[in-house]
Amino acid sequence: MAKYTDADCRLCRREGCKLFLKGDRCISPKCALEKRPVVPGQHGMGRKKITDYGEQLREKQKVKRAYGLLEKQFRGYYEKATRMKGVVGENMLSLLERRLDNVIYRMGIGDSRSESRQIVNHGHIMVNGKVVNIPSYSVKAGDEISVKETSQEIEKFKQLRGIKITMPKWLQFNTNAMSGTILDLPKRDDIDLNIREHLIIELYSR
Repeated sequence: MAKYTDADCRLCRREGCKLFLKGDRCISPKCALEKRPVVPGQHGMGRKKITDYGEQLREKQKVKRAYGLLEKQFRGYYEKATRMKGVVGENMLSLLERRLDNVIYRMGIGDSRSESRQIVNHGHIMVNGKVVNIPSYSVKAGDEISVKETSQEIEKFKQLRGIKITMPKWLQFNTNAMSGTILDLPKRDDIDLNIREHLIIELYSR
């Protein structure tokens, strides 16, 4: 399966905004975007005026990279969103937020979406009492999310105990019990990334 293997910080520099791909590093002085806020490459300082198409493409690339998806997978979320009732852009963002790896990240179990994806892949997470190792698994309102009991003795999870974590209002997670709940489906206001989803819809509607 295709996988991005270059430096994550290059992606933030290319998109000109923080995608929070490296956990705590992104909010520290070590952040590459803070030190070198220009596009990577030889001609990074001399960017030309961006076209409407280019603006739409950059917005799509930004969201894809923030959630760690490749084109085929991302396009699938768009197509699924078009078949749902409601606003297509908001439906698409809700589907992305409901990915299990994103939920683990939002609950504070993983420091970044890539680390959260690895946590899920390694079988540390249970949904409604059953181990789920598929990062793209879509959660539903009322689902119970927990760290597998045998995994709770791993140092990574032991360090979470008792910590107060700030998370979106549609999620709840108890760091002492190592379990949480999907209280509701995510709404547009719950997504803190600066996303102009209408540009992505315009691009795919061409």
